Amino acid sequence: MEKQTERERARLMRSLRAEGYLMTDVGSGQVIAAMAKTGVFRLGGTLVGTQAFRCYEGELGVRIGFDQAAMTDDIDIASFERLSLVLGDTVDTPLAEVFSEMKFDPVPAPEKGRVWKWRQTNRQTLVEFLTPSLSEQEGLRDLPALGVNAQSLHFLNYLIAEPLQAPLLYRSGILIQIPRPERFAIHKLIAADRRRGGPDELKSRKDRAQAEFQIEVLHQNRPEDLTEAYETALERGPAWRAHISESLELLPQTKAILTSQSK
Repeated sequence: MEKQTERERARLMRSLRAEGYLMTDVGSGQVIAAMAKTGVFRLGGTLVGTQAFRCYEGELGVRIGFDQAAMTDDIDIASFERLSLVLGDTVDTPLAEVFSEMKFDPVPAPEKGRVWKWRQTNRQTLVEFLTPSLSEQEGLRDLPALGVNAQSLHFLNYLIAEPLQAPLLYRSGILIQIPRPERFAIHKLIAADRRRGGPDELKSRKDRAQAEFQIEVLHQNRPEDLTEAYETALERGPAWRAHISESLELLPQTKAILTSQSK
């Protein structure tokens, strides 16, 4: 039965490739597949960032252009600290061992003995673990279920709430978790403003491009979901509204869409 299911998934992957859907590159696919096999997504991990953005073609039924989905060597996994604490379960194989076998080295962290990201020596792929920060500080936290530390970030709780299951288009397909597309789009407006004017300015521009594209798509086929996500973010407080407003000043058409929908 398992082999039959895998053959069916492989057939579907061939069909998607033939239709021109974005497939995951070999390097990223191998790493994400290894994490899936050991239980990262089963235990609450959610793929975020551009790697997740590329998965929305099937979810939203659109083609994503190269400019918005240009490949990145970063693989970002986010999870709730509290969920990780209460699960009472852990990955089948320690991630440190998984990464070591794939030629990853831990990246030194400010706090000795705590590791939240690994870099692959031959491909320069960077894997980072993130978790929402519910306090003033964005320090390192523990994710016991995954057996790693994670960088805590403000606004991330909004992004990874109520994630979706989706196939990663690699080999015969891998079941992963990604954020809801409407929350992904609005969160990108926040992330873009937080990165603007600093060393991550290029990432800020990519964030805005992805938000602009996705909000236009959602405006056409899921306007209610988009409106709810936008209004929910605005209700979170002045810092949320400020970051969103600053990004929208650079995206007048996107601003017009969101303003018209929220009336």
